[in-house]
Amino acid sequence: MEKIVPHHQLIEKEIIPQLQFRQEDVLQEKELKVRRQHDLERASRLGNGYQGKVELTFQVATGDILRVQTTIWQVDKEFTTIKSGVTLPTHAILGVEFF
Repeated sequence: MEKIVPHHQLIEKEIIPQLQFRQEDVLQEKELKVRRQHDLERASRLGNGYQGKVELTFQVATGDILRVQTTIWQVDKEFTTIKSGVTLPTHAILGVEFF
C-alpha cells in the first residue's frame, strides 16, 4: 500500500506493547482490507526470507497515526507479529510501505 501520510510520528517497536488499539477496523472498504492482507503476507515472506524491513502505518485508540520500521515475522487476520515477538492488531494497520 502507499504511504498514507508521510509525516506521522515514527516510533520504536518496543513502544507498541504499551499502546491501546480500537476494536473496529481502521479500514472500511473491502478492497483496502484485501490489499492490506496481501501486502502484510508479502512483507512476512520478505521478512522471513531476507530480513527485509517495511514501514507499517497504524492507528491507535486515541486516533493518532504512528509508523514503525520493522521486519514482519507472521501475519493472520487477527494479529501481525513483528521483530522481537511484538504483536499489533492487524485491523489497526493502515498501510505497508516496502523499501
